[in-house]
Amino acid sequence: MNATNLYFDDVLSTHVLIREWLSGAATAPEHCADLLARFSPGFTMVSPGGKQLDGAGLAAFFRAAGASRPGLQMRISDLVLIQESAAGATVSYREFQSMPGAENTERWSTVVYEKTASGALLWRHLHETWVAPAAA
Repeated sequence: MNATNLYFDDVLSTHVLIREWLSGAATAPEHCADLLARFSPGFTMVSPGGKQLDGAGLAAFFRAAGASRPGLQMRISDLVLIQESAAGATVSYREFQSMPGAENTERWSTVVYEKTASGALLWRHLHETWVAPAAA
């Protein structure tokens, strides 16, 4: 398997863990710990609305948000490898979210990966932007 697929597979599998945790499909504390282990201790994020979050803020969010979005569905598409090096990679993707009784959301996301000496892939930075509604 080439490195590109490793990064794409990580984006997809991380979103499965996020969906399972937020929807309540998985509720064991170990599930949240497994999810948080995918993020670098130095993680930073810019949310779709422009809010900045660090690793401690992300951990607090996930710990508090378990099972908070019953019925959540997520779909990832348009994965693009922007750059790759021995130190990691940058990947962009499109994320669709839907929940029963709620408006669907769509965002463009870019994740910067940090590759550890052991080869583990960690999310170092995430930047999300809302997709503008299509013109009528």
